[in-house]
Amino acid sequence: MPFNIQKIRKDFPILKRKVNGYPLVYLDNAATSQKPQQVIDCIVDYYSNYNANIHRGVHTLSQEATDAYEISRQKIQKHFNAKNPFEIIFTSGTTHGINLVAQGFSEFLKEGDEIIVSAMEHHSNIVPWQMLCERTGAILNVIPMSEQGILVFSEYEKMLSEKTKLVFVNHISNALGTINPIKKIIEKAHEVDAAVLIDGAQSCSHIKPDLQALDVDFYVTSAHKMCGPTGVGILYMKEKWGNKLPPYQGGGEMIAEVTFEKTTYAGLPHKFEAGTPNICGGIAFGAAIDYLNEVGFQNIEKHENELLAYATSELLKIEGLKIYGTGPDKTSVVSFNIEGIHPYDIGTIVDKMGIAVRTGHHCAQPIMDFYKIPGTVRASFAFYNTIEEVDILVNAVKKAKMMLS
Repeated sequence: MPFNIQKIRKDFPILKRKVNGYPLVYLDNAATSQKPQQVIDCIVDYYSNYNANIHRGVHTLSQEATDAYEISRQKIQKHFNAKNPFEIIFTSGTTHGINLVAQGFSEFLKEGDEIIVSAMEHHSNIVPWQMLCERTGAILNVIPMSEQGILVFSEYEKMLSEKTKLVFVNHISNALGTINPIKKIIEKAHEVDAAVLIDGAQSCSHIKPDLQALDVDFYVTSAHKMCGPTGVGILYMKEKWGNKLPPYQGGGEMIAEVTFEKTTYAGLPHKFEAGTPNICGGIAFGAAIDYLNEVGFQNIEKHENELLAYATSELLKIEGLKIYGTGPDKTSVVSFNIEGIHPYDIGTIVDKMGIAVRTGHHCAQPIMDFYKIPGTVRASFAFYNTIEEVDILVNAVKKAKMMLS
């Protein structure tokens, strides 16, 4: 559809509210996105009209819920261009998906094997691999980054060897906005037969990854970053890995047959979906996918790039302001500090003017350690934000600087 920002904003009820007497300016989209009425209505419809457990009942409500849940899986498969619907595993979110893979690889790694992460990862894509190394004796190597916030690709190439078994990189940095060259990273890893997991939590609200074209082994993301509900996400697992990895949890749904002597497991995707899932969340994730595709990812990318360019230009006019993450390939995140002022203090003052930004290390403490700072102020934009809201932010930051200097 044609991109009409005012029409789009009317789809988001929360954007009508006031905070501290000011119209809400929501610029914390990297933490979680807001939800359009279409997704909210989907959630209400499920609980109002066909709430039931799935895959188990022969009664009408159960069949309706099962059909809606599996249709949502197919929507997600189509959206990400996975080869098969059973390669889409519903999870509670990105962190769950990463831990599922890390636990599964406990059986395949041995002492002296090597795995690689990047220096700009979220804690969720660091800690599970550290735990995996502790369990197996594998060695964790880190791809360094430059002052601009760009991964040093030549150093990554040097790390790869026949000892490399796994590579983990985020598609987009949540703290810097850097878009990583994941296709090249995947291709190089596959040259040494290493598997690759891409953390797509920050990318999928901005761009539409083609998983078959990327040839990635694992890809994880969360619905709540994509205008969907919290508590649900997906792990894309290439079929060959789905057949190799053992189940992450035991329980109902993931079994073929249970006796006290032996249990056999169900096939994909149910092998990794033990217990009653977030049924409503899975269905609403499909509704969010529909909404984003109706807006159009070309429209989203164009508008967000305009917001990013304008915000970068205007904020840099403030004396003493420094932006972290200045590479040429970025999405709509601006992380900044003002010399001599703690980011928390800026965040607190702009909140009094109705502006929601994130302050701190953004669950990416190694990045902050690299820059030798306690954290940043992070303004992260979505397609429903406006140029006028950027102006409000810039003026508020100027006022905060005047008050705190």
